[in-house]
Amino acid sequence: MIQHQFPRRLMTLAYLASIALMSCYAMWLYAMGEYRDLVVPSFMTLLLLTAFLLHLGQDIRAHLPRLVLLACAYTSVMAALYFQPEIPLIWIGLPMTAAFLLLPLTGAVALHLVLVPLWWLMPSLSQAPPTLVMGYIALGLLLALPRWEHARRRALLRATDPNDSECDAYHIDTLKERLHSEYQRADLLNQRLAVLVIHLPQRDMAEEQFGPRAAQALLSALCTEVYSCCRDHDLLGRADNATFWLVLPDTSESGALLVRDRLQHALSRRVLVETGHVEVRIAACLPCPKESFEHYLQRLEARGATLSNV
Repeated sequence: MIQHQFPRRLMTLAYLASIALMSCYAMWLYAMGEYRDLVVPSFMTLLLLTAFLLHLGQDIRAHLPRLVLLACAYTSVMAALYFQPEIPLIWIGLPMTAAFLLLPLTGAVALHLVLVPLWWLMPSLSQAPPTLVMGYIALGLLLALPRWEHARRRALLRATDPNDSECDAYHIDTLKERLHSEYQRADLLNQRLAVLVIHLPQRDMAEEQFGPRAAQALLSALCTEVYSCCRDHDLLGRADNATFWLVLPDTSESGALLVRDRLQHALSRRVLVETGHVEVRIAACLPCPKESFEHYLQRLEARGATLSNV
């Protein structure tokens, strides 16, 4: 659900800062004698502490503590506006900014549209002038504009860059185009074609336990060993998160099996600090006579799914 990624240390600082701010707010209310308003920030402090502990856990998805953090921000501001109508309305921008930072763009926009009538149920907003409504909409548009521009630039880069964004391999769209060209050439010239489906079972584990740098090192190690063991005109592309296709033009089944054994031997000797020896699952997949390209793609994808479930 959460698509926008932040460094783990930055998110740790964000959780610690939110706990400190919420606890200071609760202590300030206690010192001012506002005991009725003290319940919500005290409970939010405990929730933020829980979110921080979830963030530290290795087996918890990153979106769960972030959703707790976002819910605490909205609940705290809404409670403050409800019980203390004299609070400046500028605080509405705090949860709005947090939503655009922690949620996908479409999710943040949808959330703000849903919460528009809820905001105006607050006593401090019931008599709000129309300019405040325009300010709310303008703030949402200003917060959405950088995320939209970033997504547009990423889409443009993806459309023009044939390589994958995380490793030295072709992107899946470019990979399918090049594979289609090799498939047509092999069929036209009556040549052989083979594809090795390579799966990295350690990839997801490395990212969850050691972070994106460990996953990046694992992908780089695979690409380096593949390029050192293969010919210049062989094509390596990333089919999905942890699966690669190695296209071997003019290669028979026995030749593909030799390449597979050579790759497995080379990768088994590669040792990384976080994951140890690199583990791979490799299977050869050759097109059948008179087989359509679309059916061959389906067999390649099914072979990758089989390797990931072994």
